[in-house]
Amino acid sequence: MHGISIGLAIDLSCCADIRICAKDAKFSVKEIDIGLASDIGTLSRLPKIVGSNTWVKEVCLSARLFGAEEALAVGFVSRVLESKAKAIESATEMAALIASKSPVAVQGTKNILNHSRDNSVAESESWPRKQRCQR
Repeated sequence: MHGISIGLAIDLSCCADIRICAKDAKFSVKEIDIGLASDIGTLSRLPKIVGSNTWVKEVCLSARLFGAEEALAVGFVSRVLESKAKAIESATEMAALIASKSPVAVQGTKNILNHSRDNSVAESESWPRKQRCQR
């Protein structure tokens, strides 16, 4: 990501498994400024991504811009690169690395990680076995 991500752009970025941005990136959940609640998923996904409801409420209720370094500090992005070109290069390399892995292992890992985000450790440890038994 680079430049300014507001509204739908931040909604879509919340759907990504891995977010990488250039240092010029700025983000804002601006819907409140026009009398709307962000209802396309940001308000549901952002707290799960960063894990801090206080920070999420601050940026969503104030509609303030936050930059790349703050996004990195709270865990919204995993890397900040010097330029758009470097961010694209880094994202492309990461995609190629993941694509070189077993698709079954990648999908299984994503499923377990997504499940464990919303469930207890005990439930998450038994969930893969339950899934295999249902097939």
